[in-house]
This record gives sequence, structure tokens and C-alpha cells, in this order.
Amino acid sequence: MFWGEKAPLNTIRAVKNLGLKCGHLGFAGHVNLKENAQAWKDALEQEQFVVTTIWASYDGESYADAPTVQRTVGFIPPATREAREARTREVIGAGALMGIGSFGCHIGFVPEDTSSPDFLAVRDIVRRICDYAGERGMTFALETGQEPADVLKHFIQEVGRDNLKINFDPANMILYGTADPIEALDIVAPWVVSVHAKDGNWPSRDQPGTLGTEMPLGQGAVGMERFVNKLKEIGYQGPMAIEREVALDQDMDDRHKEGLSHLDDIKQAIALLERLRG
Repeated sequence: MFWGEKAPLNTIRAVKNLGLKCGHLGFAGHVNLKENAQAWKDALEQEQFVVTTIWASYDGESYADAPTVQRTVGFIPPATREAREARTREVIGAGALMGIGSFGCHIGFVPEDTSSPDFLAVRDIVRRICDYAGERGMTFALETGQEPADVLKHFIQEVGRDNLKINFDPANMILYGTADPIEALDIVAPWVVSVHAKDGNWPSRDQPGTLGTEMPLGQGAVGMERFVNKLKEIGYQGPMAIEREVALDQDMDDRHKEGLSHLDDIKQAIALLERLRG
């Protein structure tokens, strides 16, 4: 996964230099898509690179710890719902322009109480987003991790839209201390249309509210061999998008610069997945 900041050609070429032929493209909330979407479309066509899912993150989100995520991420905060829904439509429109078939984002912590105002509000927003995406031939792939799999399954059923799917991120379930991702995959398998290859360790039991630690692929608690085998078992044959954020060229926004050492992590992740998938 990579982020659409500046210099689309430089970024795509840097991704291709890693040996990758497809990926997920994300846009932060400050990126002006009216000015940048056509340039990204042209660059993708020129480099013959395939983006399978376009992602949105939103201004004001913070992943500092679990309580902060609950307060700030996705469509849960009432004060930002309208603006974030509008931004979502912009990102979906950009994706449609680029010929991308799927949109993804974090919708926030889904409440277990289906009668709660937050549950009902988020359900209705997701319905509208699904309809908007569907009119453009796109699916809406929810990111996993911030709620148990059975809660996510029930939410999808409550939304009741055929193009509402799941991007399964096994590490998120560990980072949030939600559940074993392999067991969770069994529950939501019918909706999984894309996958993030990411690893991490569980949060510390001695520090409630903290998040776990992201790790290089194969060095965390996911158990990548088990995960890949489970994907084969459920019949998933699509790409696995490596999510290990790193600066791929000097024009990328500083917010996404996590150190050049992550480039080695990505190369090792590619080798690991090639070996495990066969």
C-alpha cells in the first residue's frame, strides 16, 4: 500500500522497482483530488500499474491509542460525519476516474448495540456510500480490526448492500486486541475481497488502552504461514497488499516517512509471501 501525495510517476516507479505489479493507493484528507486525480490516472496508465483498491484517511484521525481511535477515526465522531462522507465521495469519484474497482477505509469502532445512535448513523452513512460506489461500479471494502468479527458480520448484514465487502487486515485484530485473526477469517470469509499483509504484536496487558506494535511481516503474532494457508482454505486467490508504510521518494509527505529501513522489510515481505503462496 502506498499514499498519493505528490509526484505520481516517481511514486509508482518506486513501487514497481520493488517488483510489485499492483497495490492499494491511499489519499490523506488534505490531498486535493480535483488537482491530482487526473495526474494519478495518467501515471497509472503510463506505467501499466494496477491499483485494486483506493483508500481514504480523514483529517483529524489519530491512532495514538485505543480510546483516541474510538473518538477520532472513521464515521463515529458526529462532528465530522458530514465532511467525511463528502470526502469519501470525492475519493470514490477519483477511483472511478482511475478505473479502480474498490474503495476502502476505516469506518471506526462499530458499536455492538444496534439501537445506539452511533450504530444507526454509521449504518446509514455506509448505506449511502455503498449506493454511491455501486453507481460507479465499485465495492466498499471495510477495514477490519476495530471490532470482533461477529460484530462486523452483523453490521454488514444490517447495512444490507451487496457491494459492501471486507478488506481483511490480520494485524489490526491483534494490534487492537480484538481476536485471533485466523479464527475471525472463518466468520467473515464470504465478504473478503481484498487483504492486507501486515503483522504485529498484541497490546500490553499491563497498559490498558494501548495498541499493539506493528512488526515486519513474519515477525509478529499473526502467524503468516497459518494466515496464508487459511486464505487458501477459504478460496481467496487475490493479491495480498503489503502494508508497511515507508517513504518511496523524497516528495512524499513527511507524515508517511517511517524510515528507509522499512524498504528492506517490504523486500523481505515480498520474498516471504512468494514462498508461502507458492
